[in-house]
Amino acid sequence: MPNQSSQIYKGGKIVKSKYPTSVKKVDFAAKFAGEALFSDDIPFDNALFAKTLRSTISRGKIKAVHLPKLPEGYYYFDRSDVKENVVNIIFSDWPVFADGRVNYLGEGIGIFVGENMEVLNKLVEETKVDYIEETPVFDMSESYIHKAFKKGDYEAAKKKAKRVIKRTYETSFQEQAYLENQAIIAYFDENDKLTLTGSMQCPFYIKRAVMRSLGLGDDQVRVIQPAVGGAFGGKEHYPSLTGSQVATAALKLHRPVKMIYERPEDIVFSTKRHPSHSEYEALIGENNEILGIKAHIKLDGGAYKGCSGVVLSRALIASCNAYVFENIDIVGDACMTNHVPCAAFRGFGSPQTIFAMEMFIHHIAKEIGVDPLELRLKYLAKHGDVTTNSGHFHDPIILPELINKAMEMSDYKRKVKEYSKPGCLKGIGMSLFLHGCGFTGSGESDIIKGKVKLVKDENDHVYCYASSVDMGQGCRTTLKRIVAKNLGLPDEQVTMDGPDTDATPDTGPTAASRTIIIVGFLMEKAAKNLKKIWKKGVRQEHIEPYVGPSYIHWDEATMQGDAYPSYSWGVNVVEVEVNPITYQVEVKHTWSTYDVGRVVDERIAVGQADGGLLQALGYGYLENLRCENGKFRQKGLTDYIVPTAVDAPPMETAFIDNPFIYGADGAKGMGELTFVGGAPALALAIENAIKKEIHSIPATPEYLMEVINNGKY
Repeated sequence: MPNQSSQIYKGGKIVKSKYPTSVKKVDFAAKFAGEALFSDDIPFDNALFAKTLRSTISRGKIKAVHLPKLPEGYYYFDRSDVKENVVNIIFSDWPVFADGRVNYLGEGIGIFVGENMEVLNKLVEETKVDYIEETPVFDMSESYIHKAFKKGDYEAAKKKAKRVIKRTYETSFQEQAYLENQAIIAYFDENDKLTLTGSMQCPFYIKRAVMRSLGLGDDQVRVIQPAVGGAFGGKEHYPSLTGSQVATAALKLHRPVKMIYERPEDIVFSTKRHPSHSEYEALIGENNEILGIKAHIKLDGGAYKGCSGVVLSRALIASCNAYVFENIDIVGDACMTNHVPCAAFRGFGSPQTIFAMEMFIHHIAKEIGVDPLELRLKYLAKHGDVTTNSGHFHDPIILPELINKAMEMSDYKRKVKEYSKPGCLKGIGMSLFLHGCGFTGSGESDIIKGKVKLVKDENDHVYCYASSVDMGQGCRTTLKRIVAKNLGLPDEQVTMDGPDTDATPDTGPTAASRTIIIVGFLMEKAAKNLKKIWKKGVRQEHIEPYVGPSYIHWDEATMQGDAYPSYSWGVNVVEVEVNPITYQVEVKHTWSTYDVGRVVDERIAVGQADGGLLQALGYGYLENLRCENGKFRQKGLTDYIVPTAVDAPPMETAFIDNPFIYGADGAKGMGELTFVGGAPALALAIENAIKKEIHSIPATPEYLMEVINNGKY
């Protein structure tokens, strides 16, 4: 990216990280030389390919499937070939193969398997499926998951209110647009064990899914992670579906089976970010104080629940963002539609509600005639405050310092006044935000129960084992550095390879901004404990289980208590210019400040920060994934537009040191944090430029034309 810069601060002064320099990623040389083996690069003798037979309607019953005559060496598999026809996700309602009916356009009915893709494509084309078609649902009118919580007494506060302000905000689908498409391979290893490899985030998710769908035992399935070309949540649950499908064929045929998606198939049929519809209401007192916040958040979950319940929970937890209000009433629904199932995506529900809350508090300020920044500062969370879910902010909060630094870097105060003048089509916007680190509540201790393993061989070389997947974010490098530093060893004396479920303990999924704060902390503790028992020239092994902070108390049923062990914090400032003729937005510059505890590797941190922000900017104004009658109109990266290096503005990033006691050397999560504030900062900058409210993203030229000319939100 052009014109990147970063600094680490503490006490207003530039400091060096305790890890003195950034190092090359452990996989840098192999990737730079083109030697890293991604899924489609892995050679197999006697391999077959798989192609999915997909539904051509969005909702209905399957009367009959009329297969063409299969050539010799070609096969068809469907629901009759699995032991339990369900994908093992949080809610187990998604079938491996359509179970007598289809609920979204493109749902997998079966797979053809054979040696030649052209023949497989022809077999799909020649197959006829008879349906009893039903009326599909595409709006968010049918809730299949409902959650709610309260704090204080909103109804009592309403009686004291002098006015009520309401707004509605909407966000759309977003495609992960990872470099490497969905890819999964099933084969039998040297010990004749059913083995899967592919582009993934969660090896143990895939293993458990295959075990369940095929009725196999723990010792009968193995999953190995190769090089992975990006994921962003899109490879958290979806490979459990495709993995179960190819494993079905491999088990029956006892031959390797590959399923490699082309880009159009990936965009049109894989999971997406949940679209949202958020209705917010604020109670305003006689002194223009906010007496309470009420919200009803709806998410389009698509045809199956999958993980939508957890996405909804995290969306609701973030519904008041970085602000503290005395009285709140939050309700949420994940809605059944006949769209493709929506699932994990960087931020996991919080980008939708943080966008809504950041826009809403700004709109409240404008309506009551006060400075938006002053209103935000009045309600900022402070150390010890009661959270939205009636827990507490247990750690120091340096958000005011982050704000001041971001305003200093961007000259925010001067520009926001200058750009507010009539006729100026430049704009600057600032978002303030938080993001919870790790799984919700006591999930790490009670559900995940992660552990890591260190093995020292007779040559005193140390091997690190964790199920954390390096999908480009550099966790193999950072986790290895944590172990090396705490053992006092050079980096080259420590090795960390990708997960292999036969050798690696289940550390939990690579998701939820948990890798550094949870797995890194385990690695640090494991290294310190191994150092205590170190015996030179002797093979030693140490397993470190996760033990969470004792202060975490959470009731999932009522959504009350400490939602996370800690929070990371951030500020984004975005400057834009809007073309008065084309209504196109040009992002001119960004400035960001973050509290991610302590930075382990600055270069990796900057990559996460600026990459996350650029992806968020795309979410805010470029990435227009339109779905009409259940069918996505975009099929490739020529018509689904994501930001490229050409669209990347100069980006300045600062990290302010604020170590967390339960993080590796004080580190907290940052992978999702760097995404959640970009869209509202961008939208507020556009508002500053056009002098009209933005209520929906992406803020495309077509949308802005309507807002500017017709006042339509």
